[in-house]
Amino acid sequence: MPELPEVESVRRSLAPALEGARIVSAAVRHPRLARRNESPFDVEDRLRGRLIRRMGRTGKFLLADIEGDFTWVTHLGMSGRIELANPGEPEKPHTHVVITTDRSREMRMVDPRTFGFVAVYTPEELAGSTIADLGPDALQDLPRSPVWVRRLAGRKVAIKTLLLDQRFVAGLGNIYADEVLHRARIRPDRPAGSLTVEEIKRLRAAVAPILQAGLRWGGTSLDDLAYLLPDGRAGEYLHRLQAYGREGLPCRRDGTSVERTVLGGRSSFWCPQCQQ
Repeated sequence: MPELPEVESVRRSLAPALEGARIVSAAVRHPRLARRNESPFDVEDRLRGRLIRRMGRTGKFLLADIEGDFTWVTHLGMSGRIELANPGEPEKPHTHVVITTDRSREMRMVDPRTFGFVAVYTPEELAGSTIADLGPDALQDLPRSPVWVRRLAGRKVAIKTLLLDQRFVAGLGNIYADEVLHRARIRPDRPAGSLTVEEIKRLRAAVAPILQAGLRWGGTSLDDLAYLLPDGRAGEYLHRLQAYGREGLPCRRDGTSVERTVLGGRSSFWCPQCQQ
């Protein structure tokens, strides 16, 4: 699933092409992708003719401010990706959403597994959606260390599991949570409440550098290429990962073989020597 660096990379690619443009037509071809509204027609009607004022993001959600006090939400799910194309260019298989603007540009959403969605919310609907339950954005609004100390106190849940909870902090997923924990030298299965104040400070301090590095390289495209940038390029952070996906390979810090642990059904990669 695309995480914060991937979604923010998409936002930065889309903003110059879409901000200030007017939506000429909107087509949602698979009803599952419109499941957060009443129907695909509801999404299309709310988008058609609207000016796109600003392309924003919170956590893993693209949030576009559009004319009429609506918010256009896009979530990429497990396999979704966004393309920018010219009208008439051949479409990729599983292109389920096509938004055309008055600049003769199309934003297309390709989603083979249809776990992603598009929605257009009124302010009241947005306030009642899952987006309202998101925690602070991991890149833009990360709380200071004393807040983390209070929120982790007494928690028995594994720290990796807590980092993946979007209500705790929005935007981290499996890849970057492993990278943050490796940089902070904390093993993923540690109970959150067992972390010392110094460890919590290291953890909090690790978040921004990891996310900024992912952004600098356009995100992480894995071997399946499920995630690509809107212009078709792969994100290049894969070969710079320190922990994720490196089971059996030497830790780049101390040479110890990286291990894999399953937490809550998710693989976690970590170094048993330098992560304690």
